Amino acid sequence: MTLTDTFTLANDVKIPVVGFGTWQTPDGDVAYQATLDALNAGYRHIDTAAFYGNEESVGRAIADSGIARNELFVTTKLWNADHGYAQAQAALALSLQKLGLDYVDLYLIHWPNPVAFRNEWQQRNADTWRAMEEAYNDGKARAIGVSNFQVHHLEELFKTATIKPMVNQLFLNPSDTEDEVVAFDNAHNILNEAYSPLGTGAIFDLPEVQAVADRLNKTVAQVVLRWSLDKGFLPLPKSTHTERIIENGQLFDFELSAEDTAVIDGLHGKFGFHKEADQVEF
Repeated sequence: MTLTDTFTLANDVKIPVVGFGTWQTPDGDVAYQATLDALNAGYRHIDTAAFYGNEESVGRAIADSGIARNELFVTTKLWNADHGYAQAQAALALSLQKLGLDYVDLYLIHWPNPVAFRNEWQQRNADTWRAMEEAYNDGKARAIGVSNFQVHHLEELFKTATIKPMVNQLFLNPSDTEDEVVAFDNAHNILNEAYSPLGTGAIFDLPEVQAVADRLNKTVAQVVLRWSLDKGFLPLPKSTHTERIIENGQLFDFELSAEDTAVIDGLHGKFGFHKEADQVEF
């Protein structure tokens, strides 16, 4: 397996098994250089979002990389203020403009229940999804999906959707494996993507993981990202340091033993859980 190996989505679109995340990566030179470094290191899957504020820098790096568009997989996401049919159409058009692309490979609803629409989230998601289905049918998004959706959000969306989400991007790491929604996604052929696969850095403070990494002569990040892949998740590691970007993609020349996996499985709750989408204040 390599960085260019793929999972196959429900619509037969291929998605590289590891993505490069750009959350909390400042717009401008930092986001540009980190994305370019990732592409130069062999990543072909780049994950951004309107809310990250760095789509222009990410898009510039994609253009300057010289890599053929059909070799890349680019994800962006619809922010909470833009739920609704016309709003979602306009938001995708703006994201494409900023990225400098004719289409994205994956477009996601970032959160299911924004505070501004809490009394009508079901209808807002239905209207938003209709716009996303149109974008998919028009070729502006090769795949569509969601992020931070729990089971009841998905069940509600299924009532009106004519195309099921192909991806659900979730807070997935050893501290929180979100077992209920992961099982639901698997049953409906929805790929589970793992954002914050390293717990936004908290994993590096745990000596039990360091012991596994030392024994394998690997980094803590490599061990935990390998664990994520073994779980069937698609991890989205983020870094702005060239050497770590390279290391985080070097996951395919070792295996975790059952004992190693058990150690990492035992970290449940060690550094927090996902935000409850129905309670977020944004």
